[in-house]
Amino acid sequence: MEHAFGPYMKQLREQQGYSINQLAEAAGISNSQISRIENGVRGVPKPATIRKISDALSVPYTEMMKQAGYIEPGSAAELQDVPEWATYKDRRDFKKMLEDDDDLMFDGIPLDEEDKKRIKDVLTGLFWEAKQMNKRKKTDESDNRP
Repeated sequence: MEHAFGPYMKQLREQQGYSINQLAEAAGISNSQISRIENGVRGVPKPATIRKISDALSVPYTEMMKQAGYIEPGSAAELQDVPEWATYKDRRDFKKMLEDDDDLMFDGIPLDEEDKKRIKDVLTGLFWEAKQMNKRKKTDESDNRP
């Protein structure tokens, strides 16, 4: 899918009436980098760069990550409601947590599929809440440094 990302990004940019220079300024990256991505010279950018471009174009980050090949269609990362602030590493951690193959048990008895789904739903909420709190804590700590 690598060859398809550049034209996809160019189409989004043109649909929104941005020049390469305007998108580069809005995203905080160089115009030559935008041009190289669109022309397939640079290939698929890193997730952090995709985040900047998705924010500048107001396009869902998850959609751009799918187009870039970082998220497989139908994967746990795609199927779950993932907050927009989540980074690529956050999504990877979440995917790893969901795809753990260990049987969920209670008192040594495996849980049925309905109970597993309910537990995963609760864990999903707790996971994202904890990630967000951790990010806030790191931001607060860096704000208080001399």
